[in-house]
Amino acid sequence: MSDPLYDDVKELLEKGAGDERILKQILRACENNEVISNYERSYVQKLAERYLGKKPFTAKPIEKPTVPDVILPQSTSTPKSQIFQTTGSPITKTSPKNTKMLIGLAAGALAVILVIAAATTGIADMDKPRIVQPISNSPDLTSFSVDTDANSYSNKDIISISGFSPNTGNVELSIVNSDGTIIWTEQVKIKNNGQFSTLLIAGGPGWNESGTFTLKATSDTDVESKTFSFTA
Repeated sequence: MSDPLYDDVKELLEKGAGDERILKQILRACENNEVISNYERSYVQKLAERYLGKKPFTAKPIEKPTVPDVILPQSTSTPKSQIFQTTGSPITKTSPKNTKMLIGLAAGALAVILVIAAATTGIADMDKPRIVQPISNSPDLTSFSVDTDANSYSNKDIISISGFSPNTGNVELSIVNSDGTIIWTEQVKIKNNGQFSTLLIAGGPGWNESGTFTLKATSDTDVESKTFSFTA
């Protein structure tokens, strides 16, 4: 994992520091590239400072780009139109040179307004939070299932359990060792999309000997199981 948060969470779980359930959920989110909230990161950081001797993290302030002052061109006074007297009605004529100058000034002012508007829009967009959508490659499951992220584990390895249930409510999970003894149980809530998942650390009472272990999942009347090998 490139995120140092994953290493801190894993080490905290091994030391038994903090809330194990919260740390497992954060660890699973790291493995599945899911979004981790600032609250969860702050929770892990405080535990890492207390139990792992990590230094406090100080975020650098984000400097906003400064927009240079725009100097508007000073318009020169427009010469008065010359009036030529004739025997008939007076006719007022405007110099073509003056007309071109007015058009040029108007175009320049419009360009300056567009530049200022574009710069302001860019700064406003920078202030908006960037929404990161979690990556999900889960297949479209329709039947009850349960699985582990690997087929074999060793002592102190992290076991990731996930599955799908068409039912609502909770899934009862349990692991039976090679002697037929239940060594771990947990009740996991089924999400709105039907998926469920949890994490545990291999080791402790009942994990003393190597062999073939069985993961069992029960949801309503549905029952599924998955076997894996364990090396003590």
